[in-house]
Amino acid sequence: MERTRIIIADDESLIRMDLREMLTNLGYLVVGEAGDGRSAVNLARELRPDIVIMDIKMPDMDGIEAARILTEERIAPVLLLSAYSQQELVQRAREAGVAGYLVKPFRESDLAPAIEVALARFTEFRALEREVGDLKEALETRKLVERAKGILMDTQGLSEAEAFRRIQKMSMNNRKPMKAVAEAIILAHQVGEQS
Repeated sequence: MERTRIIIADDESLIRMDLREMLTNLGYLVVGEAGDGRSAVNLARELRPDIVIMDIKMPDMDGIEAARILTEERIAPVLLLSAYSQQELVQRAREAGVAGYLVKPFRESDLAPAIEVALARFTEFRALEREVGDLKEALETRKLVERAKGILMDTQGLSEAEAFRRIQKMSMNNRKPMKAVAEAIILAHQVGEQS
């Protein structure tokens, strides 16, 4: 099995060291390190990793801005690390196309699930993008699909991946775009809540 190739970016070398050690213990391959957002973007363009794990607060270009570029250039999903879980940051991160979010301090055991979710979300995002053919539209669609997935996970006890496959399948069977399917699920749920 191919090992997942990762670039890590944090302006504190100690955190990078810890992170590299944790990731290596978990069987991941760290292919590059950067101390700021701009270097992280350039490194990712060059090395084409499977995922980039980076801190939000960095000099020269913050993690969210770097994530936006990596998403737009379709290079790799980004898992953001932050000591803050402020709503405004999470919102900005989501709009930039960030695939995952991990609040510091985290344990080694938190890393693998966060990485796997980020990789799965990026795959889903690429599928949405192929369907709509436009990045902005794909980001819009993703917001709806994420909400619809959440509803299916809550109401039908599905995993995130199962919920996405269910939406994808409904989309194919009904020959409707995933956005329309997601909107229908959200609407049905709202109507159900009111009655």
